[in-house]
Amino acid sequence: MKTFLFKHIDNSSLIVFRIIFGLLCFLESVGAIFTGWIKRVFIDPEFTFTFIGFEWLQPLPGNWMYAYYAIMGIFGFLIMIGYKYRASALAFAILWSCTYLMQKSSYNNHYYLLMVLSFIMVILPAHRYASIDVRLNPKLKRISMPNWCKWIFVIQLFIVYTYASAAKLYPDWLDASVVGLLMKGKANYPIIGGLLQQQYVHYFIAYAGILFDGLIIPLLLWKKTRKYAFFASIFFHLFNSIVLQIGIFPYLSLAFTLFFFDAKTIQNIFLKKKPLYVDSEIKTPRYAKIFQIGFVIFFSIQVGLPLRHYFIKDNVLWTEEGHRLSWRMMLRSKSGSIYFTIIDRATNNTIPIRLKDHLSAKQLKNLATKPDMIWQFSQRLKRQFAKEGKTISIYVRSYVSVNGKRSQRFIDPKVDLAEIDWNSFSHSEWILPSKPESLSQ
Repeated sequence: MKTFLFKHIDNSSLIVFRIIFGLLCFLESVGAIFTGWIKRVFIDPEFTFTFIGFEWLQPLPGNWMYAYYAIMGIFGFLIMIGYKYRASALAFAILWSCTYLMQKSSYNNHYYLLMVLSFIMVILPAHRYASIDVRLNPKLKRISMPNWCKWIFVIQLFIVYTYASAAKLYPDWLDASVVGLLMKGKANYPIIGGLLQQQYVHYFIAYAGILFDGLIIPLLLWKKTRKYAFFASIFFHLFNSIVLQIGIFPYLSLAFTLFFFDAKTIQNIFLKKKPLYVDSEIKTPRYAKIFQIGFVIFFSIQVGLPLRHYFIKDNVLWTEEGHRLSWRMMLRSKSGSIYFTIIDRATNNTIPIRLKDHLSAKQLKNLATKPDMIWQFSQRLKRQFAKEGKTISIYVRSYVSVNGKRSQRFIDPKVDLAEIDWNSFSHSEWILPSKPESLSQ
C-alpha cells in the first residue's frame, strides 16, 4: 500500500484540474448571485430548513448573503491562480459546507460532492506548479506528486458513479416512467422539447444512464476504451447541462477525466513548457501510517453512508430516510399535499395556520414529501407558540404520490409531532408504511 500511495507520478493533471476547479468554484459562487438563486433560497424565505443538528447555522441577515457568496467566489479565484492556496481552499471548503448545511430546500448530490472535493483539495499539493505561490516562493515548485493524489479522485468517482447506477435498478426507472415524468417539465425547450417527450428517448436516457454510470470509470481506466469513453462523457455531461441545468457539475465531471489520461497528453495540451516527470521514485513521508489509516477510514465512510437505508425499515423512495449523502441522483418524482392541525392544549381550540404565510413555494413543495422537514417545521411552530405562552399539539394530514402513482397517506394523523424526537439512524414510526400500489418495491 505504501508503494501504491507514495510512488511519485507527473502532476500535470492535478495542476490543470486545480485551475479548472477554482474557475468553476468562482462561477458557481458568482452565478448564484446573478441568477437570483441566493434571493430565492436565503433572502426571501422566512427561515431555512437546515440539516438537523445544524440549526445554529443560519443565513446572514438582509443582503449579506450576497457578500458571503462574493467572498466565496474570491476564494475560488485564488484557488484557480494558486495564491495562498491551502488557506484559500480551506476557506472555500468551510464556506461552501456552511451554505450546504444551512439549507436543504435546494439539496442535490452535486452540492455534497463539491463539499467533499473541496476538503480533498485542501490536502492536495495542487499549487506546486503554475501558481502565484510558486512565483513568490520558487522552492515550492514540483513537477511530480504522490500517486494517491490521482487515485483519491478515481476511487471517489468510482463510488459516486457505481451507487448512482445501482440506485437506478428499480422498476419505475427500468420502464422509463420516471424519466418520462422528469422530461415533462422540459417540453417548452426550443428545438429539443418535443423530442424529449418521445418514449424511445425516455428509454434511451434511462438505460444510457445506467450503463454510463456503471461503466464510465472502468472504461476510462482501460487505455483501449479511454478515448471512446471520453467522447461519451462529453455527450453525456453536455446533455445533462443543457437538459437538466445542474450548474457546474457536468463541467466538473469532464475535468475529472484529466486523471485518466497519461501525463504527456495533458502536458502537450495544457502545459507545454512544463518538464515531464518520468521517474517513479517512492517518497514515503513521516506521516505515512497515519495517512494510510485516514485513507481507509475516509473511503470506508464513503462506501458505508449510501448503504445505510438498507438497514432502515421500509423503502427509501417512500420514507426518504437514508436518501441524502447516498448518490441517489434524479431517481424519482414526488408530489404531495399537507395540512397542519394545531391544538391549544389549554383551551382545546384549533389554531388556524396558512402554510403559504410561512414557507416559500419551494419549501412548501419539499415539506409535503420530506419527513425531516415536516418534523422540523413542527418543532419550529412549537417554539413560536411557546414564546406566546401556549403549549400546543401538532397533527399532520399528508398524502404523497411517488412517480405519478396513486397518492397514499404519508404521516400518521394521530401522532402529536410536537412531542416526537427525531431519529437520525432509525425509522420514524410516525411515517406510515408504504403500500405496494404507492411505489415499486
